[in-house]
Parts: sequence; C-alpha cells; structure tokens
Amino acid sequence: MSLRGIRGATTVENNTKEEIIETTKELLTEMLSANRIKIEDIASIIFSVTKDLNAEFPAVAARELGWNDTALLCTYEIDVSGSLPKCIRALMHVNSEKKQNEMKHVYLRGAQSLRR
Repeated sequence: MSLRGIRGATTVENNTKEEIIETTKELLTEMLSANRIKIEDIASIIFSVTKDLNAEFPAVAARELGWNDTALLCTYEIDVSGSLPKCIRALMHVNSEKKQNEMKHVYLRGAQSLRR
C-alpha cells in the first residue's frame, strides 16, 4: 500500500457554523465515495478555508462523522486577490493500492470552477 493524496473543494453561501459543517460533510462523503475509501484508510486531512470563513473549523464535520482517530488540521488559504471566496479545501491522505493517477479529486458547488 502507498500513501496517496486526494484533493477536494467546495463553497458555502454563508459564513455560519451549520453551513460550514454540513457542506464539509458533503465534501468528505463524496471524496470517500468517489474513491471507494474506507475511513480506516485515511491517514490525515488538511483543511484550508478562505479568510472570509471563520464561523467553524471544517474538521468539526469529520469529527461529527465519527472520524475520531484521523489526524486533522485546519489552516487559512493564501489570500490571493480575485480568488474564489467562501471556499473550503481538503487534502486527504489515504493508504491505498491505487495509483495516484487513479485518485478522483472532488470539486463541488462553486469550487467546480477551480477545475477545467
């Protein structure tokens, strides 16, 4: 097995605790489903948010999903002029037999504009 990275991103309409948690849960669930990953195969997840999101840590969503043994970290995204606002990004590190180019990265809602 090798350590692989899966990227994901989504956006919220409002900077509220409830919306950040629910939207992050949707993103994490889709990342697992798209890659057929089991929770026990997740080594860690790094979350980043844009500066306009500060109502809650996205990692709370993972804890509410029961991911209590997964290492989680939240940080701010670099504040680049003109970048996508109200964006939550995730970099999930997973142990997998798949090759890196077989990983499916997930972009939801407004974050779909980040991928061609």
